[in-house]
Amino acid sequence: MNTLKTQVAIIGAGPSGLLLGQLLHTQGIANVIIERVSGEYILGRIRAGILEQGFADLVREAGVAERMDAEGEIHEGFYVANNGKSHRIDLEKMTGGKVVVCYGQTEITRDLMKAREGAGLQTFYESSDTQLHDVNRETPYVTFKNNGEDFKLECDYIAGCDGFHGVSRKTIPEDKRTEHERVYPFGWLGLLSDTPPVSEELIYAKSERGFALASRRSATRSRYYLQVPLTDKVEEWSDDRFWDELEKRLPEEDAKKLVRGPSIEKSIAPLRSFVCEPMQYGNLFLVGDAAHIVPPTGAKGLNLAASDVATLYKIMTRVYHDGDKSCIAQYSEIALRRVWHGERFSWWMSNMLHDFGDTKVNDMDAETFDRFMSSELDYFMNYEEGRRVVANQYVGMPYEDLH
Repeated sequence: MNTLKTQVAIIGAGPSGLLLGQLLHTQGIANVIIERVSGEYILGRIRAGILEQGFADLVREAGVAERMDAEGEIHEGFYVANNGKSHRIDLEKMTGGKVVVCYGQTEITRDLMKAREGAGLQTFYESSDTQLHDVNRETPYVTFKNNGEDFKLECDYIAGCDGFHGVSRKTIPEDKRTEHERVYPFGWLGLLSDTPPVSEELIYAKSERGFALASRRSATRSRYYLQVPLTDKVEEWSDDRFWDELEKRLPEEDAKKLVRGPSIEKSIAPLRSFVCEPMQYGNLFLVGDAAHIVPPTGAKGLNLAASDVATLYKIMTRVYHDGDKSCIAQYSEIALRRVWHGERFSWWMSNMLHDFGDTKVNDMDAETFDRFMSSELDYFMNYEEGRRVVANQYVGMPYEDLH
């Protein structure tokens, strides 16, 4: 068996694992990443593209923001349409100048991969049989197979950035963790196309036919979503059928500007709210989707992962620079505070904007629930106080400092 040593072992080479690794590297903290799939596979996953100010600043601190700052689009607001009537949420005005950056997760990941490779940092892609050992002791280690060889990675700490289905969360004994979950009765059908977006800012559209989102990746690349039943299959949705349905769900003035084209990618993602408490067990720290999942309605998934990274990065910096290990116990408390805010906002936005059909929600029959949510949406869109609440939650809370 090959034995390696590092300070922080990172499980998972998605954007959160790569960002954490790059930030630690800037502070001279050694780290090794172990990833189950190939880099090409990771780059093929089409995910979120709205970055909160805190995330963008963290990327700059990591020294990998050159392309994001050159190509990313600053969004000062977005639209919410309710059965054809649009309301603009002015982020900059309502939040005292805060905005978001539109830059695809795939591009962030690509930039981080390039930076890691350029720095000569070690990443083991296509690893199998990864197992975490002695995470509740002073000397944890990770075993895995790579290119037919067995490895043992000795470390001080382990960051579990390996997603919902990864090994990290499952390493925590069941009697030491509590999992909260809500599965929604619908999914999002997403389509990516090299066509000009229908709007310069995102449009969240509620209609009698269901929810739709008009998003974008650039001035020439669009990302659109439709609420669909969980029983639907991607193969049932031709490009023409998708465009026809999207046109019916968007406000009329926006639908007229819709440019159709062949899809680059289409997929259906189920929606769920999920939180694992605590996010720490001994010297193992859960980061991002390994600990929490949000429905994408509030654009919080990637951003919550970044806030976990920011907290863990601050802790590791204090541990290695100041020799202060007392801050380690703060991780779960600080991370979960922001996670639950993001979960609540995403749940709330999902409830207001989606059609739950005949499903009973929160012990209410479907008609009663729909009336409540319609009234909720009416208030938060038609009153400045309501729009201000939405705007401040959308741009995200400031990252919390350690005690």
